[in-house]
Amino acid sequence: MEHHYNNNHHHENCHPSVLVLGPPPVLRVFLDRFSRKFHLLKAWESPLPLDQFLISNAQSVQAILCSGATPVNAELIGQLPLLRLVVTDSSGLNYIDLYECQERGIAVTNAGNVYANDVADMAVGLLINVLRKISAADRYLRNGVWPVIGTYPLGSKLGGKRVGIVGLGTIGSKIAKRLEGFGCSISYNSKKEKPSVSYPFYSDICELAANSDALIVCCALTDKTRHMINKEVFSALGKDGVIVNVGRGPIIDEKEMVRCLVKGEISGAGLDVFENEPDVPKELLALDNVIVSPHRAAFTPESFEEVFNIVMGNLEAFFSNRPLLTPVLKI
Repeated sequence: MEHHYNNNHHHENCHPSVLVLGPPPVLRVFLDRFSRKFHLLKAWESPLPLDQFLISNAQSVQAILCSGATPVNAELIGQLPLLRLVVTDSSGLNYIDLYECQERGIAVTNAGNVYANDVADMAVGLLINVLRKISAADRYLRNGVWPVIGTYPLGSKLGGKRVGIVGLGTIGSKIAKRLEGFGCSISYNSKKEKPSVSYPFYSDICELAANSDALIVCCALTDKTRHMINKEVFSALGKDGVIVNVGRGPIIDEKEMVRCLVKGEISGAGLDVFENEPDVPKELLALDNVIVSPHRAAFTPESFEEVFNIVMGNLEAFFSNRPLLTPVLKI
């Protein structure tokens, strides 16, 4: 594989330039270690508007480091004629114009499957929290209500629950494996049926919801999956059903979910992602049967260390004309 890195664009004793959009979470943690190897062009620190910043650095940028905060779209890519690599510290790619990258011969790498175990743990944690009312019971006790009102309402057991996995990829498979250990019955919806697994497959998401006590959303955000979890799905899930989302916020029609939760048309929700982050509907925050987390399912010190090694490895490979570690688009 050739990346066509041209080393004429930095002086012999200088570090290669990397345009940083964001800043990506991994950079905040490992800024010093990145800075030892690369000259980081930090777009967010510049007094210039982004367009002007890009123009002023257009002749030195062959690689971008990004996360979901700033879209890498056709307009941005078009301002960087020498760009040959886009590196992201996330697994999701919905904010990168992959078609434009392919058309222009730009390689793209992501975090691979590094986050999968942590996201799977969080999904199970959110589900248990909603079912057993852990966070709500914690507030009940801290607010001094226990001695006054007495026994807190019972939560529901996890064992024996029918759990529908929306997206049986690496993360979905790990969630399913964990929940099997709790005695849950697993079924799933995915782009296509997976012959290697024995779980029942539902091509119709509403049918999956109708046969589930809880839905866990862990698929990618695409044009097809945007608002895939809609009014019809919530209706099929029913008043005793729980929704958990560790995928991307816009996969769920958030306004419809809020309406269903407020009216008691579904039982509860565990949410790590939201449609318009960092803005979260205030109605959700007022509900005891909703558990919220600020898009942190993937992030642990251990996963950050692994992602740092992958991101650094991809950048070093590119600037050394070696094969990339986690290519999504191979050029």
